[in-house]
Amino acid sequence: QHERLYAEIAAKGLILSESPFGYRAKAQDFPRRNRIITGLSRGVVVVEAAERSGSLISARMAGEQGREVMAMPGSPLDPRSSGTNRLIRQGATLVRHADDILEVLESLPFSNVATNGDLFEGAPEPDLPQDLLTRIEHALSPHPMPIDEIARAAGATPAQCAAALMELELSGSATTLPGGLACRTI
Repeated sequence: QHERLYAEIAAKGLILSESPFGYRAKAQDFPRRNRIITGLSRGVVVVEAAERSGSLISARMAGEQGREVMAMPGSPLDPRSSGTNRLIRQGATLVRHADDILEVLESLPFSNVATNGDLFEGAPEPDLPQDLLTRIEHALSPHPMPIDEIARAAGATPAQCAAALMELELSGSATTLPGGLACRTI
């Protein structure tokens, strides 16, 4: 249904996907897709987000990727604003209008931008041990606990644990929370 838009983006921009052509996206695919979008961005603006929303997952990914996280405040009585208001309390840049976004983007350095062949050169990404997801999943509690503690219990590094938790969250088995906490999804 969006063939014309697809052709225009292909001609003037970039089409990037981990999925094969013709694949019909499902709800669980969006956090994984948004990881790519946040990784390509210098900053992310969250305009509206309920307490448990994909927008908050994207904002968390952006923060983990070293991107600027910005949020528009909303009424404390509106459940669609509870997530954005929480992001601001946690340190996201408050956005009142477009000039706030431009001000933030102009202040960001370009030091993390890859040039020439940098995207494909350098150290290979470390592989996660085969049984890591299982060990991390078994170490999770229904009650929030520090990611460092989960990593120790699973015999993993905090970086390995964070990567595994992202996969477990995408599959619906885990929930990561602000403050470096995670728990088993109930």
